Amino acid sequence: MKWRRSILWAIVSLVLTGGCATRPLSTGATVVSGELKQWHNVVLTFEGPPFSEKGETNPFLDCRLNVTFTQGDKVYVTPGYYAADGNAGQTGAQAGTKWRAHFLPPTPGHWTYVASFRFGPEVAVDPNATAGKSVSFDGASGAFIIEPTDKTGSDFRARGLLQYVGQRYMQFAHTKTYFIKGGADSPENFLAYADFDGTYDTDGLEKEGEASGGKFIHTYRPHIENWRPGDPTWRTGKGKGIIGALNYLASKGMNSVYFLTYNLNGGDGKDVWMWTSPTERYRFDCSKLDQWEIVFTHMDKLGLMLHVVTQEQENDQALNDGNLGLQRKLYYRELIARFAHHPAVVWNLGEENTNTTEQQKAFARYFHETDPYDHPVVCHTFPGQYNRIYGPLLGYEWFEGPSLQTNDTHAQTLKWATLSAQAGRPWLVCLDEIGPSHTGVKPDNDDYWHNEARTKHLWGNLMAGGAGVEWYFGYSYTNNDLNCESWHSRDHMWDLTRYALEFFHNWLPFATMTPHDELTTAEDDYCLADPDKIYAIYLPAGGTPELDLGESSATFEIRWFNPRQGGSMQLGTIASVTGPGKTMIGQPQEDTDKDWVALVERTKPRRSLLSPAETESESP
Repeated sequence: MKWRRSILWAIVSLVLTGGCATRPLSTGATVVSGELKQWHNVVLTFEGPPFSEKGETNPFLDCRLNVTFTQGDKVYVTPGYYAADGNAGQTGAQAGTKWRAHFLPPTPGHWTYVASFRFGPEVAVDPNATAGKSVSFDGASGAFIIEPTDKTGSDFRARGLLQYVGQRYMQFAHTKTYFIKGGADSPENFLAYADFDGTYDTDGLEKEGEASGGKFIHTYRPHIENWRPGDPTWRTGKGKGIIGALNYLASKGMNSVYFLTYNLNGGDGKDVWMWTSPTERYRFDCSKLDQWEIVFTHMDKLGLMLHVVTQEQENDQALNDGNLGLQRKLYYRELIARFAHHPAVVWNLGEENTNTTEQQKAFARYFHETDPYDHPVVCHTFPGQYNRIYGPLLGYEWFEGPSLQTNDTHAQTLKWATLSAQAGRPWLVCLDEIGPSHTGVKPDNDDYWHNEARTKHLWGNLMAGGAGVEWYFGYSYTNNDLNCESWHSRDHMWDLTRYALEFFHNWLPFATMTPHDELTTAEDDYCLADPDKIYAIYLPAGGTPELDLGESSATFEIRWFNPRQGGSMQLGTIASVTGPGKTMIGQPQEDTDKDWVALVERTKPRRSLLSPAETESESP
């Protein structure tokens, strides 16, 4: 009843404010933890009033923690969250007095912080900074010193925040290097893992090869052998399977994992959710989400991007009838508060999404306005619905690109890369699912299907200026899209993907290159080029095409790359060509009927053997 709720608010307000409804109370200590280094997770934990996940007062909905971090003109307003006892991932606690915020410092030096802690009905999603009442540690402030990062290699903390920078590729803020993704789209219910608290199959998902009607939940048992001493676990040794699986994927050179955070209400797996129960939508499971955080932190160290898929087609109307209402805002805010501090995150509005354009725009804007780091926002949809879903989003300032499901990879990648550039906001165009849906990428015993995935889809996306691929497994094979327990099952596909990524990163200034299929005479090849400087030509079935060098009279070296085996560049039948006009580029020395990549690069001028004075005297 409304009168009972009003009395409850009055009582709780008095308790939280120490008997005063207006005076801030800065009691309790603030603990700053984590490695205080650039691009590392800095954690602020505040001591607040006692709450519980299931208590009469809802700490997730009726309390709001924001922390403002400042250095000069740099200001980051970071949402915080209720953290139970502050160690719930290890203790399983559902109650406590801890509140937490994360910060990803972009620069070394002196940083200050100020906490805003407000209490009131549904204040968590109220954009008004003064909404509700000032309570407990509201106004708590302090400072800390950030040192430069000490990480190297693939660790995202060595490379910095992965950002959309108005180009076809994301860029790391620290190293200024560009990113092309390659990784796993399956299992989409990656987080349906037995060692996470409160995680189980609500729908009797049948595992391939087991008795009909049996419940299934991931254990990733085949990957326990990939766990290493020193890797994280929780609650006395849990988590080795999922951590080992990530170790394996990273060891294959992959850098991205696609996963759902909500698949109830008609979803395929019905085994992933953030809330305290499958029927709850306003209270979150603190211990489960702490355990997700352990996994995601390990992904940062391995260099695996978080591709966070927030819903699927079957449930995209379930929260607030598909609108940006209270349930959805609270869900998105909790995702951001808990996980936006990771350096490499992409928010996906939904798999095979059917929300309206107005709803999609509202979702995307809410993510950007709430996420202090502006992680990219993308959307996945059905084949054949690209124009309806993506067309109205062209040029929209809060949206960064399509998550393609297609069998027409090269054409669709090229289309949306071109149209988005023409609209003034170039998109990240990624391939995230190939069909048919029952097949996807088959296990390693099917070389024919791997050949097609490589030639049509992997290289089809990359050579059209695409931002990378993730591999979907279909549902007709063991280790499928829902029941995959072993990424070993696609071991060769990871190798083929790594070869492509290595070629792009080792041999191409790909961020300055654009698709130019018209420059070759073959009809089925792909050409990515910075004309007059460098050309990459992918030949899916071999051949000896001509390349149009235009008006250039320069000399170009020709080398060949084997996309089936990787390795070093090779010489072909022609070592170099000179323009202008069309010229034959030859072919590789072997397997001329198979796919190859020709690298045609302008010969770099050699340093003169003359002294500077002699060089000057030789000048006309």
